[in-house]
This record gives sequence, structure tokens and C-alpha cells, in this order.
Amino acid sequence: MEYKKRKQGKVSWTTADTTKVALVAGVYVAITVCLSVISFGAVQVRLSEMFNYLSLYNKKYIFAVTLGVAMANVFSPLGIIDVVIGSMCTLIVLTVNYYITKNIKNLKLKMVVTALLFSFSMFTVAGQLTFFYKVPFFVNWLIIAVGELISMTIGGIIIYWIGKKIDLTK
Repeated sequence: MEYKKRKQGKVSWTTADTTKVALVAGVYVAITVCLSVISFGAVQVRLSEMFNYLSLYNKKYIFAVTLGVAMANVFSPLGIIDVVIGSMCTLIVLTVNYYITKNIKNLKLKMVVTALLFSFSMFTVAGQLTFFYKVPFFVNWLIIAVGELISMTIGGIIIYWIGKKIDLTK
């Protein structure tokens, strides 16, 4: 199935696009759940966060990662609360990041901006944990942000390398 332009200039998704989105979402869930001991809680190094970088290559991955977060967060100790809040925050940060990095030409700089923005955005996770578990917000935010930065650094290297071997723009 090929892309078909609509009258309003929007492009419809192909079966291949849908498959790629499902694959990214599924792998996000698999990595998060298999490494659940480090994926949830006050100390997190969620390696599946590396897929956030895919939105730098193609904006359809914003939906893929958001879907992956929603499905993975079903297994979170906070359950449906984390599904709703976590996936909405992911969607917002991915979208904001897409527009912030859209005009940056250097991929490595885009990746640094992405890592820093996502690390900063961990105040949402810290806020949930503070509200439900009464842990200190700023200490929690710092610990989770450092874990996110570690995840994004490791993941950035992996995605950058994969992007050199495979065309991730499609």
C-alpha cells in the first residue's frame, strides 16, 4: 500500500507504517517489562526510553513511543494512573521535543537536546511518586532525572549507531 495524499495535504499511513509503529511500541513494552526491576520506582533506568530518539527521524514514532509507554505502564505499581499520566506526559514531551529540534541540523546536537529535555521532564514521574508514596520531590526528581539521562545516553549511542546502518526516517 502506498501513501495517498488527501485533499487537505495530509498523508495517510501505510500498512508498513502501522507495522513499524506496532513494532516499536511492542519492543518498548518488552524491554520495559523484562527490565521492570529498573524500569519502575524511585530509582529508574528505563532503557526503553532510547526509543524517544526515533521521533527525531520520523514524527510517526511519537505515536509509537506514546503507545509503548501506555502499554508498559500497565505493569507499573501505579497502574492506570501511570498509564494515563505517563503516556500523556510522554506525548507532550515528544511533541515539544519534535518542534524544538525540528530546525537543528546536527543530529548529535538534536540528541543532546532530547536527552536533556527528557531528563528535565522527569518531574512528572517524581510528582506521581511524591503524591502517592510521600517521598521528597526534589531528591526524587534528581534521582529519576539522572536515571533518565543514563538511559538516554546509552540509548542515544545505540539509536545513533542503528541510524547509521538502517534508514530510520521511513
